[in-house]
Formats: sequence, structure tokens, C-alpha cells
Amino acid sequence: MADIGQPMSEAAFYILLALLKPSHGYSMMARILELSKGRVHMGPGTLYGALTRMKKEGLIELESQDDRRKTYVITDLGKQTLYAEYERLKTMVFDAAVLEEG
Repeated sequence: MADIGQPMSEAAFYILLALLKPSHGYSMMARILELSKGRVHMGPGTLYGALTRMKKEGLIELESQDDRRKTYVITDLGKQTLYAEYERLKTMVFDAAVLEEG
């Protein structure tokens, strides 16, 4: 099970963001590229390795499967974990405002 409040990888963060709408692998990679404004390119190896781990941790689950693709969805635990990471990152950015003080 995932540990809410612990820092997560950039890949995991963007996968959970992408899965706020149920999605399969290729569309997840495209959505991550869109969400990151082209900064994060998620390769299949990274994506599918992370999906396997995140499924075991209960952050995502398989919504449906056909012959060619599996569609995943974020779980309630995944949403809690995503929002906890979002709050952690916001706090860090707020704290780092001291860099703009001169």
C-alpha cells in the first residue's frame, strides 16, 4: 500500500494526474505530455513498470480490458496520495519564495 505524504516520483505524479480520466497506455503518454506542456516524455517501459507498481500499491486499478488495451483508473487512495503530493509541492514552492527576496 502507498504511503500518503511521502514524496513521489515525477512519473507517478503525472500518471495519477493523467488517470483523473480513465485511460490506456498510449493516451496516458499523450496526456502526460500535454499536462507537462511537453516537458515530460513518458516511455512505455517507464509507464508500464510504474503502472504495475501503482496497481500493487492500490493507487490505480484496471477499469477494463480488451484484446489490445487495458484501461486504468485512479482509486480513492490514489486521489488522496495525489492531493497530498500536490500540497507538499505547493508548500515547498511557498517556502522557496525566499529565493526571490534578493
